[in-house]
Amino acid sequence: MAATTATTATVAVLRDWRGWPTMLGTLWRRSLRFRTLSITLLATSLAIFITCVTMALVIQNDLFISRKTVALEDARRAVDQAQRILDVAEVGDDPAALSSLWAGIQDTLARTSSTDQLAGYKIDTGADTARLNGFEAGLNESLLSPNLRARVVKLDDRQAWQSVALPVADGAAVPGIVVGQQLQVPEAGPFEIYFAYDLGDADQTLVFVQRTLWIAGIGLGAIVAAISWIVLRAVASPIVQAAETSARLAAGELGVRIDVHGEDELAVLGRSFNAMADSIEAQIKELGELSMVQQRFVSDVSHELRTPLTTIRLAADMLNDQREEFDPTTARTAELLHTQVQRFETLLSDLLEISRYDAGSVQLELEATSLAHLAEDIIDQMRPLAEGHGTELRLVAPGGYSPVDMDPRRVRRVLRNLIGNAIEHGEGRPVVITIDSNQHAVAAGVRDFGMGMEPDDAERVFDRFWRADPSRQRTIGGTGLGLSIALGDATLHGGTLAVWSELGVGTNFVLTIPRHDGVLDGPSPVPIEPQEPLAELGDATQPISLAEPPPELFDESDRS
Repeated sequence: MAATTATTATVAVLRDWRGWPTMLGTLWRRSLRFRTLSITLLATSLAIFITCVTMALVIQNDLFISRKTVALEDARRAVDQAQRILDVAEVGDDPAALSSLWAGIQDTLARTSSTDQLAGYKIDTGADTARLNGFEAGLNESLLSPNLRARVVKLDDRQAWQSVALPVADGAAVPGIVVGQQLQVPEAGPFEIYFAYDLGDADQTLVFVQRTLWIAGIGLGAIVAAISWIVLRAVASPIVQAAETSARLAAGELGVRIDVHGEDELAVLGRSFNAMADSIEAQIKELGELSMVQQRFVSDVSHELRTPLTTIRLAADMLNDQREEFDPTTARTAELLHTQVQRFETLLSDLLEISRYDAGSVQLELEATSLAHLAEDIIDQMRPLAEGHGTELRLVAPGGYSPVDMDPRRVRRVLRNLIGNAIEHGEGRPVVITIDSNQHAVAAGVRDFGMGMEPDDAERVFDRFWRADPSRQRTIGGTGLGLSIALGDATLHGGTLAVWSELGVGTNFVLTIPRHDGVLDGPSPVPIEPQEPLAELGDATQPISLAEPPPELFDESDRS
């Protein structure tokens, strides 16, 4: 089934040629084999192409020169033979003897040369000479260019030649060469003698050589490609295996190793990688055991401390209730004892919660809950604390009314922590709580306008027991674990808890919870970076009363 699916996908990609550039670009970036093989084939093909073209041109030039040399020698031999006959002939003033001699010379030229296409024309010198007619034996005067005839007339002791296209019987043309030279006839003066040689067989030879070169080049390219693929497979396969093994190791499969064969450099690399993997696995197991011991220790200590702490808290509550009967020093001591015992109890609860997260034993108790109404309840609970700090809590809730599956206890804890931190660090300025939703998620943003944080501090704000300003005293009595637990609660819901902060401007925390299946597949309805400063909020952030809205006023997107 998987093979059929892969084949279908491959055929679909091959048919859609418009997607080839993207596919090739992806292969070029991700595949070492494809990139190396492509470079090798391109370089080899270019070298073979240049070599074949060069060899074809050299062979063509050498073949033409050799055929031209043969033609020149053949024409010179025929003309020299005819000239020797003319030089020893004695015709006197007898026109009949001269005509007979000239006819014999034509036969000699045709018999001595290797071509059956020749012609002769009398050169007009203006002198009073015997009258003899030229001849044409298979060579037409139209094939002779004026430049060639001018060179033959001018060079009385040298040959002249020219490449031409010779017509054949079927009306086509073949490459050829025409050679011209003067012949001195007694009593008649000089004649232009021309020989035409057919180079069609040389052209066929050249075509055969070129075809052979191209076939050999293509075959050589295929052989080089096969050799390159074999060599590349032998060299790249261990590298690919190492890459795949390292990826699996990074994904958490600590037991994977590279199969090592031989004693070469790749084998040394594989053994080194396996040794590194063994060391990493041992260290991770050791750290995991230490982490388990630490978690067990924290959990056991927290559980063991709860019983004596309960007794101490009861005693502290009793002393705190009767502090008015004590002297001022004792009363203050009882009050401090009561406060610190409460903080110690909160710290123990947070440590127990952290240990549950570390052990992976935390589970959600989902209920259909309205985030807007939940935020309203938390704001009502936190308002006395805000008034004690001179802070005004403002609620903006354009969405978030319809119920969403969440763990209300954990979401309450997150909102209580975020609003409490905003009150403590808000420098007495208003704190804006924004509730909104979209088709993907519901979100709550808590914005204060305090001192804000540096970017490095904002990145560490969710670390355990971390404080941006260690010299600053807590007024609410937090444990330093609240934001870490809040991040765990958000992650447990499949959502996010993000922070934006700017020094001297303020801080904004945004809790986003997905609507369906614990998967956040869209943007948060509340932007992490505030859109307007405090001075521009105006009446838009005045406290509002959230009455129960009629169900028919809201659709699935939960928008007002």
